[in-house]
Amino acid sequence: MGIVMGPNQYGKAEVRLVAVDRATSRHGLRDLTVSTALRGKFDETHYTGDNTNVLPTDTQKNTAYAFAKQAPIGAIEDFALRLGRHFIDTQEPVHGARVLVEEHPWARIPVGGEGHDHAFHRDGDEARTVAVTLDGSVSHVVAGLKNLVVLKSTGSEFWGYPKDEYTTLQETTDRILSTAVTARWRYLGTDVDWDKSFGEIRATMLEAFATTHSYALQQTLYEMGRSVLEKHPEVAEVRLSLPNKHNFLVDMTPFGLSNENEVFFAADRPYGLIEGTVTRDDVEPAKAAWYSLPEF
Repeated sequence: MGIVMGPNQYGKAEVRLVAVDRATSRHGLRDLTVSTALRGKFDETHYTGDNTNVLPTDTQKNTAYAFAKQAPIGAIEDFALRLGRHFIDTQEPVHGARVLVEEHPWARIPVGGEGHDHAFHRDGDEARTVAVTLDGSVSHVVAGLKNLVVLKSTGSEFWGYPKDEYTTLQETTDRILSTAVTARWRYLGTDVDWDKSFGEIRATMLEAFATTHSYALQQTLYEMGRSVLEKHPEVAEVRLSLPNKHNFLVDMTPFGLSNENEVFFAADRPYGLIEGTVTRDDVEPAKAAWYSLPEF
């Protein structure tokens, strides 16, 4: 029986990169977390420790910084594609690359009704994401977002579910529905206006969440994904992960008070976790696009 090295990759994870555009007195600010990983002829380093083909992860980190300096970052999809292509084109042993980028958005602090030239603030933990996977000349782009926290104070029900001796949850026809959306969508190609597409897809998902009268978070997940695919032919599939941020009605009868869906206890754990993929039935799956990514 032989024992051989299977699929593998290596790289530099979570490089923190903040770039300030000082071309004018009104500064621009980009805040990224970049992770790179390379695939190729690396068996010998596993078998014998021979590092002849191993571009140091520190070099990968420095390359990300250099690329941020040498040209405008632009859309994070383009930045990730340029970075990954660089490693394949300049390192003969490298035949594949995966580049993950998260962008942490900053907004200008309003002063006198206008955004300040060089002072910024962060609202929440929402981040824009991209996962670019390169395999030779083939490029896959999976864009997305994470920690988009949403809530609707009505328009959500949950009833008609199985009950057994361990069921204590009460049926409801009016509840708070809240979640922190993580979404990834795979593009069919790379000829895309990334910023425009991202903004429109985000808005589409928000609108679907708001307008769907929900009988289950699963139904809301499907409607969010379906709406994206219906309006955006450049997208092949959408994967969503929706933790149910439970809000439980507080029992106020011990205080002699009624509670008509007005005061809730916001629980952070445990939570229901609803995950799924909404896809077109006429597109081929692309396993390489999701290589080593979480399923959702």
